Order: sequence, then structure tokens, then C-alpha cells
Amino acid sequence: MKSRTWMFTIAIILLAVPALPLQVAAQQTRYRLIDLGTFGGPSSYKSVNAPGYQIINNTGIISAAADTSTPDPFCFNRDCFVSHATRWQDGVLTDLGALPGIGNSSLAGAINALGWSAGQSENGAIDPATGLSEVRAVFWGRDGHIIDLGTFGGNQSLATTLNDPGQVVGFSSNAIPDPFAFAFFPSGTQIRAFLWQNGVLQDLNTLGGPDAQATSINQRGQVAGVSYTNSTPNGTTGLPTLHPFLWDHGRMTDLGTLGGTFSGPFGPNGEEGSLLVNDRGQVIGISTLVGDQTFHPFLWDRGTLTDLGTLGGDNGTATWLTDAGDVVGQADLPTSPPGCSGPTCIHHGFLWKRGVMTDLGTLGTDPCSRALMMNAKGQIVGATIAICGEHETHAFLWENGGPMVDLNTLIPANLGVTLYEADNINERGEIVASGLPAGCDERLACGRIFLLIPCDANDASGCVSPEVSTNAVARSNPAPVTNSLATSTQGHSRPSGMLAAWRARLAQRYHLPGLAASPRD
Repeated sequence: MKSRTWMFTIAIILLAVPALPLQVAAQQTRYRLIDLGTFGGPSSYKSVNAPGYQIINNTGIISAAADTSTPDPFCFNRDCFVSHATRWQDGVLTDLGALPGIGNSSLAGAINALGWSAGQSENGAIDPATGLSEVRAVFWGRDGHIIDLGTFGGNQSLATTLNDPGQVVGFSSNAIPDPFAFAFFPSGTQIRAFLWQNGVLQDLNTLGGPDAQATSINQRGQVAGVSYTNSTPNGTTGLPTLHPFLWDHGRMTDLGTLGGTFSGPFGPNGEEGSLLVNDRGQVIGISTLVGDQTFHPFLWDRGTLTDLGTLGGDNGTATWLTDAGDVVGQADLPTSPPGCSGPTCIHHGFLWKRGVMTDLGTLGTDPCSRALMMNAKGQIVGATIAICGEHETHAFLWENGGPMVDLNTLIPANLGVTLYEADNINERGEIVASGLPAGCDERLACGRIFLLIPCDANDASGCVSPEVSTNAVARSNPAPVTNSLATSTQGHSRPSGMLAAWRARLAQRYHLPGLAASPRD
């Protein structure tokens, strides 16, 4: 009898054991919330107002920008306060400064493993071709001092991202008049993709047209970007044919399109996406199909361009690519209303993995969602949208097969903070999100950048009380290193239609001055 009782007890224990991991998995991680702070102004924000750029590294250092209390007559960041590039580390917000000049703004964007960052700064001059402030690509390296990367003889340049060896990519104007360059930058002269390293600014050339832009670089020095292939405008877009490229140590490869004439980091009407290369040399982007009326996300791998498709609707965009080849983005559903276009169609965030596209769903009654970044653990962050094509509404986390979770439910409720978008996550699971602090109801006027740190299961005290970073440290910068300086008096004409939409999204992505904010900013 005792033997039977003992065996029955063991059986119950064994049956109960498999349930334990399920209970643990069901427990949702909570987060400590940190407001990165400002330099006396109302707002902090990402330098690059778009998906596809890592602004937090795996040690938790964050590269961004914050307002000072000084008004900015050029409204460089559209809230009309002078802003400075920031580096946040271990509770300290450091002012990285700007290029010399009174009232110059700067923005730090992508960050590497060493905490170095790339971005842009006003230089105190006025571009005679546009009447706007001149902007220079800049780099903050080991000592945090700013370096002016110069131009190819024009008045404007901008750095998009960098890798761990310190190679920086972006685009710069030269002095050659070009009516199509306005789609890339308000310059009136050609725009060329560049690679900067060790003080040398290298023109990567083009695919045959006048202009090119570099958008991504991997640890091997391979560069992804977009280039015109000719100088003849297409009737469907108003632009010359635009193709993505992969530049590999002097050789530029045309990656082609999915049948249309327009391919790159945006959809044809400015729909947000990314053009990225991972460390395996794979590239993601967006391409129109034949006729340029619809567009799909693509993955290019060793000479093969794969259409990743949609979730049953017409359009889709890719926003992030992991080194394993997994892609996240957004794609239309077949339930989209008749006559919708681009972001106004019903779309959900997706995960594309080994040929299978998974619908990540949405939150509550929000009809739309966007997946923006994914780490190696399979954690995906993004945003849901209450009115498709307008403001993001709720920041989300999707993991362990879903469903997505509203990040606002995983932070201390007593802070009064509303997180509306999460677009960065590192390998430690730390998340960077945009949100509204207590008492703020306008993201352009007082929006902030927040850091979410996973709470230790054994110490959840930080998940109850607020955490705020308030230590702003001023840093003086020496005279910058300048590679090239030039001015141009070539004028330009303002674009219209599809060209205007793409140009506007580019300007909003990189905070170019002189353009009104869009509803989604």
C-alpha cells in the first residue's frame, strides 16, 4: 500500500513539473522607466525620426538629442528650440555640443558598440541656394568631441549611421547643379553617397544617375544605399529610376527592383521603411511593383531579390533586419477600405522568418500596427495606431510567439507617462520609447525619450517608484576637423506630387530645417 501511495505521489509531481515553465513564461516582465531628460528645454527625441537606426547599444548607452531653453529661429527640430546631441549613460545625460557658432543645433543618431555616434549639426552659415541653415555630417568618437566630416564641395551633408570600426556613411552635396537632387536634400546640386573613415570622405559613386545616398553599413564595411540609374524622370513618379545598391570595397552592385522604377528606404508616397544591410551582406528595402502603384518589402541575398509579400493586402514595408536574416515591418491586410493608399490602409506589424510572414496583430481597438526593431532573442517592439496614417498610439512588445503587450501596462502606473512608440531594443532587452510625460499632451511640444530597463524578478522596487535622469553635463568641444567646405548659388524648384511626399518624408526623417511637421511626427 505504501509503495502504491509513493508511486502515485511521484506521478502527480511529474505531471506538475511541465506546468511550471508555463507559469513562469506567463509572468510578464515589468520595466523601470527612465526619462532621459533635457538641457532646460521641453523635449528630447531621436535624431533620426524613422525606423532602422540603432540608438541604444548593448551596454545601454543611448544616442539622441535634447532641447536647450534657447529659441531657434530656424526651427531646426520643429519645436523651435536649439537642441544638442546627447549621450546618456548610467543616469548621466551628456551634452555633446554642436559645431562652433551661436545658436547652432546638433543631433546624434546611430550609435556603435563603443558609444561613438554619427549625426548632423548646423555650422552657423546660411545656404545661399535655399536660405536655410547649412547642415554638416558630424561624428562623435572616443573623447566625445565633434568632428565636421565636410562635404564634396556643396553646402550640405548628413551622416546616417556608422559601424564599430568607426566608419561613417551618409550623403553630401557637391557643386554640380542638379534639378533632381531636391528629392534627397535641399541643395540644388548633386547628392552623393559617402564613406568617411580616418578623416577621409570618399564618394561611393552612383549606379549611372546623378545622385546617391548611403543608408547603412555593416561591420565588414559593406554599404547599402539608393541611387538614380539615369537622369530621365518616369511618368509614374516624377523621378529618374531609383535602385538600391550594395557597395563592397569599391564595387557598387545594383540590387534591382520588384518590377517598378522606385526602390529604397521609403514607399513611393513617403511610407516609412528602411534600407539596411546586415553582417551577412543581406539587404532589406522597399520596391514598387510594375506600374509603381503598389510596393512590397524585399530581401536581397547573394544576388537574389525576394519579394516578402504582404498580409493579403496591397502594400508593405520592411523596417529591421537581424543578422539571422529575420525581417520585421508592416504589411496591409485584405480588409483595407477601398481606395485607401499607403499608410491609411489597414496594416499590421509582421515578422518574416525563413519564408513565413507572421501577423503580429494589434492592441485593443487600434486597427493598425508597425513593427520597428527586433533583437536576437526574438523580442520585437513597435507601435499601434488608432487612426491609420496618423499618430502612433501605444508602444508594444511582442515576444514568445505573442500576443503583443502594451508597454504602458508594464511600467509604474503612478508616473502618468504615455508611451506611444518603441523603436529600439538591445540584446539585454532594454527598450527606447517615445512618450508624453505627465501633463504633456502634444508630442512636438513636450515629447520625451524614455528608457525601459527590465526589472530583476528579485527586486521590483524600481518598477513601482519613478526614475528620472537629471544630470546634464556640459562638454566643451575643440575646433572641428573639416574635410571640405564650399558654397553654391544654384537655385532649385520645389517638387510636387509623389516627389514632394518622398522629399517631405526624407526631411522629417533627418530633421531637416524649413519644413512643417507631418501629422505622424
